[in-house]
Amino acid sequence: QIQVGQVGAFAISAVGIANQPKLLLNTAFMSMNVGVTAMVARARGAGDREKANLMLRQGLLFTFVASAVVSVLGWIFAPQLIYIMGADDAPTVEGAITYLRVLMYSMIPFALTTTCTAALRAVGNSRISFIYNTLSNIINVFLNWVLITGNLGAPALGIAGAAIATAISQVVAFFMAVYAISHKEAYLSVGLRQSYRPDAAALGDIIKVGIPAMVEQLIMRVGVILYQRTINTLGTIAYATHSICMNIQSLSFMNGMGWAASATSLVGQSLGKKRYDMAMVYSRYTQWVGFVVSALLGVCFVLFGRPIASLYSDDPSIVNTAARILMFVAVLQPFNASQQILAGSMRGAGDTKVVAYITAFTMFGLRPVIAWLLVTKFQLGLPGAWYALVADQLVRTVLVFLRYNSGKWKNTFKART
Repeated sequence: QIQVGQVGAFAISAVGIANQPKLLLNTAFMSMNVGVTAMVARARGAGDREKANLMLRQGLLFTFVASAVVSVLGWIFAPQLIYIMGADDAPTVEGAITYLRVLMYSMIPFALTTTCTAALRAVGNSRISFIYNTLSNIINVFLNWVLITGNLGAPALGIAGAAIATAISQVVAFFMAVYAISHKEAYLSVGLRQSYRPDAAALGDIIKVGIPAMVEQLIMRVGVILYQRTINTLGTIAYATHSICMNIQSLSFMNGMGWAASATSLVGQSLGKKRYDMAMVYSRYTQWVGFVVSALLGVCFVLFGRPIASLYSDDPSIVNTAARILMFVAVLQPFNASQQILAGSMRGAGDTKVVAYITAFTMFGLRPVIAWLLVTKFQLGLPGAWYALVADQLVRTVLVFLRYNSGKWKNTFKART
């Protein structure tokens, strides 16, 4: 997004708008693979390698079919999806449609990579997924530099260049992920000669855990879309500023997401061994580490908010407002990390329905409504929208904590076994 900013505020807005339906689709696949993580982790904990690989193959089968359908529909209905986001000026709409359609070509590789990553994390092999995702991001950054403004003799493709760079990096990550799970001596080892016929029992287990998590994320993204539509009414500059802050927030929230993925895997493995005490220890340890890291991130945003915002734009109005908004991001760090890690622990036990209900209430009921009131009725501008985001995060954290502290999430696993 820093490199996209060189094209102008409209480009940041176009990519930000196009990212909403893209993230809706991406998070749907990533959250559906929570089922793969939980089932593979339990098989690993029980010492059943054959079942772990069966779960991976079934997850790949389901993801391939679903992503193929989504990629076709996403390409066809890209204009409608962009208009739903609230875009109205021609340059932004045109750029957003181009960006979204290019990314649909890499939807299948991206989705299959998320399944591989979910399974590798489930057996404790997050190092490999870290390597190929890191290399993929480096390639993405390099190709953005080459294709957006036209370096090394390449044409200056602007927004299309940003999309092409992302698509290529996702395809590269896919091939590296496939290579990672194709070694015969590895715990997870699949190949084209193995059976990929649908297994009703295995698919059923994956879907039981994955569907509520997917619904949770879909509701979250729909809530974000409604929230973004309110922000769109503030104009291109305000939306560009918001996109920058959301991009920085998303990067910082990766801390909570990473430790949440660890919690899901470790809790799932512990429960597979019938070690409920170990599940609690892993859950508490990941919470503690995630909280410390998030607190440090918050301090960084307080001290260096303006320099960080200036990386994305040299427009004083954008930088000044973004620096103010990053104070909200700083406050949210420990709450978001705790919430995500607690939810990750519960997902490891298969307790995904309650988390989905909580997300639906806060993301669909609270954030868009409060944002609309503060922005439209009370005329608080962009800060009003971020007050709504803070309210959503705080309420969600409290509700997730209450569910976790009740201990009922452990009973969900016992009921399935």
